Amino acid sequence: MLTELDQNIWSVDGSPVSAALGFCYPTRMVVIRLSQGGLFVWSPVALTEDLHAQIMTLGPVRHLVAPNGLHDTFIADWARVFPEARLYAAPGLIERRKDFSFEEELSDVAPDAWKGEIEQVVVRGNAIATEVIFFHRSSGTVLFTDLLQQFPRGWFSGWRAIVARLDLMLAPEPAVPRKFRLAFTDRRSARRAIEAVLAWPAKRVMMAHGTPVTADAPAYLRRAFKWLTG
Repeated sequence: MLTELDQNIWSVDGSPVSAALGFCYPTRMVVIRLSQGGLFVWSPVALTEDLHAQIMTLGPVRHLVAPNGLHDTFIADWARVFPEARLYAAPGLIERRKDFSFEEELSDVAPDAWKGEIEQVVVRGNAIATEVIFFHRSSGTVLFTDLLQQFPRGWFSGWRAIVARLDLMLAPEPAVPRKFRLAFTDRRSARRAIEAVLAWPAKRVMMAHGTPVTADAPAYLRRAFKWLTG
């Protein structure tokens, strides 16, 4: 179900998906209505009939965004239903998805379609995934995919709960998992990208797998990335 976050921006919590070693992840996408009326769909979740009907009330789907190489699971389904939409991929995803046609690879420069409304920064140098972080200016909303995570208490059980705790996936507030911290091969590049994110006048932080942060978002982001920025 669509949840209105602010004017022209909504979130949708989708059904959980299975990942490696039997880990199950909650999913979330964000929909932004641009000034021209078209919809920007970030990290699409499973497209149900109910969700399709709700989306149709907001406007035409014009942009489908896979913000990192791990969040392309449902984008093909959306592309079939909304063939007029343009498809955008995080760096590296186009090479991996030879079976699928993305029109544009994302960079640090916003495409003309949402320039001035949504800013973006590519966090490179991570062996797990290259992630593109977005900032919706009018609502002050920052969008993270996997670099920030927090799972509900009791989400995992057995040995997976132990792994999740050690990986900081069950921290008191959303955190960068240890596996992502260790996977950075170019911390200097990552630090530059995160410093750009910290300069945004954030009011809210949304993530695909975690509790949204709405209180003092700038201070929260500084805490979350202090291990990287010093």
